[in-house]
Amino acid sequence: MNNTEPDMIFKAGFLVPLYNHGRTIKKVVASLVEFDLPVIIVDDGSDDETKQQLAETLTAFPLASSLCLKKNSGKGAALIAGFFYARDRGLSHVLQIDADAQHDVSRCRFFLEQAQKNPRAAICGRPEYNESVPPARLKGREVSRFWSRVCTLSNDIKDSLCGFRVYPVDASLRVIQNTWIDKRMAFDPEILVRFVWAGVPLVFFPVRVNYPADGISHFRMVADNVRISFSFSRLFFGMIIRLPLLVARKCKSRREDQT
Repeated sequence: MNNTEPDMIFKAGFLVPLYNHGRTIKKVVASLVEFDLPVIIVDDGSDDETKQQLAETLTAFPLASSLCLKKNSGKGAALIAGFFYARDRGLSHVLQIDADAQHDVSRCRFFLEQAQKNPRAAICGRPEYNESVPPARLKGREVSRFWSRVCTLSNDIKDSLCGFRVYPVDASLRVIQNTWIDKRMAFDPEILVRFVWAGVPLVFFPVRVNYPADGISHFRMVADNVRISFSFSRLFFGMIIRLPLLVARKCKSRREDQT
């Protein structure tokens, strides 16, 4: 699939949501320098130690800039603020990469190339885990993927939780501004469901994900899973409202596959 449009200017950067990952942020930004692209760091109300380490990172890497939220508002809120910041700086796409150094940076170039070939699409990571992955995370992903299929009447969402994605900025802001969307950990699956509803193509490619033994995770196993479940409950009723459109789209896709 190639949706490249001659009049569309592709200008990409990185978007890094940050919350108390001061120990790893400099390492992550340093790994992105070779791409010679802007790096937007959204500080989601981090502690003073992280703010100091962020300041040192910004001094060391001139391509990096930061946007600081006054209080911790959640990963989704940080990403939304980053989308607006990126748009105001003329970026058409941002590759979100987490600040905890879990993601395989060597895949960035490939994902950005795919985004340039498919500028209307969201290019999403499909995680490949090693033995470091907590078993509960694997189970949670299967549950989330099941409800993603239910809420979209499709198999378009191959993984709904991986935070390694290239977002088309304008399409993301259109979806966000036209609805209420979860501002915390449920943002990742919810925006993909809403992308499918809005007709934004999703393209998935594998990316290695590592969970360091000394890594810091802000995913609260009980509270965030409850929040994600609540989000899918809202999305289910949203699917019911859109059912005629989704069924018609599914029938059209089947006819096209048969011809």
